[in-house]
Amino acid sequence: MLDRPTPNDLRAFWMPFTANRQFKSAPRMLVAAEGMHYTTSDGRQILDGTAGLWCCNAGHARPLITEAIQKQATELDYAPAFQMGHPKAFELANRLVDLAPDGIDHAFFTNSGSESVETALKIAIAYHRARGDSSRTRLIGRERGYHGVNFGGISVGGIVNNRRHFGTMLAGVDHLPHTHLPENQWSRGMPEHGAHLADDLERIVALHGADTIAAVIVEPVAGSTGVLIPPKGYLQRLREITRKHGILLIFDEVITGFGRLGSAFAAQHFDVTPDMITCAKGLTNGVIPMGAVLTSADIHDAFMHGPENLIELFHGYTYSGNPIASAAGLATLETYKQDDLFARADAIAPYWEEAVHSLKGHRHVIDTRNLGLIGAVELEPIAGAPTKRAFNAFLKAYDKGILIRTTGDIIAMSPPLIIEKSHIDQLIGTLAEVLETLE
Repeated sequence: MLDRPTPNDLRAFWMPFTANRQFKSAPRMLVAAEGMHYTTSDGRQILDGTAGLWCCNAGHARPLITEAIQKQATELDYAPAFQMGHPKAFELANRLVDLAPDGIDHAFFTNSGSESVETALKIAIAYHRARGDSSRTRLIGRERGYHGVNFGGISVGGIVNNRRHFGTMLAGVDHLPHTHLPENQWSRGMPEHGAHLADDLERIVALHGADTIAAVIVEPVAGSTGVLIPPKGYLQRLREITRKHGILLIFDEVITGFGRLGSAFAAQHFDVTPDMITCAKGLTNGVIPMGAVLTSADIHDAFMHGPENLIELFHGYTYSGNPIASAAGLATLETYKQDDLFARADAIAPYWEEAVHSLKGHRHVIDTRNLGLIGAVELEPIAGAPTKRAFNAFLKAYDKGILIRTTGDIIAMSPPLIIEKSHIDQLIGTLAEVLETLE
């Protein structure tokens, strides 16, 4: 057992997205991590089936990343982000746009996925204003979408519990329908049905007028709502309609970025290039907070006018392009490259697919779905007690040595890209045992 003390007073920390009272009555404390596993305060090994929180794509305690952070902290701990620079932020920006689809040429740094979304929404509105098209202020999201927790993100997002407690959202926001159709049950990879749902954007355009709409934001794969895979042709159709009406298309790739689907970004996997990509999480392998908004040259260049001494965009953060985060980002990208992790994820995805769908027929399972190294197992809710069955599965899984994530009554899994077939067998095999014990 590790000699690491467990706090004996848990009162002060108000935990995010957590059943605080339940947790503090029976804490689940993680004290170390390496490779595919966490170590708990009582010395147990927990197989990480969620890459932390969709973020530790290269696994845990990777030496290049650890060493880069240590070195950077002794060399340059902080540099002002406004009117000053440091080399690693520029180097990381270049590396990111090199990874991105052709046509994505600039990076604006943030500190999280939520901040990346807020930044992208602001840039979208400001872009149209910079071009003399100031009537374009409306933002379009999608039902069941998750775009972080700030007011812009929950406004364009479509998960009711993330919105209902916080009063009035941003004005002028509308939503496309989600793509989760009953006829796509048990789909392997991209579902066959639902491309027509993108055409609802034409209805929204007819209702509000294209000249009022700044941007559409969607997750290529909706993750936090329970892994909703885009139907074949859906994203291509959305790109066609937005381009037709002069509307910017933003892909929220906070989850799908950095190898989750076997490509650097989902935009490349689906062969659809948006105008902006938001990212975070896997950018630094979850080790230190950092996010980015990747934009086309057209968007960036629209701001580069007027006297050269004037600030072009009145937006940013104290920690935009933080030196230590930049060092972590560079080391993370190098780790992905050295281990060829994107290709590795693509190669093992078929084995993952078979494993996820092997859970069909198990107790209470009403759907399974997958794409890349993402999988979901949907459970029939307990009558009058939604979310309880999946939460019980989460607790039982932890007791049996695997970490899964639940959203509603859906079990979501997104393991590190270093996962081996033996790990998949353990993860899915243990989950199968858990499912058979559920009431």
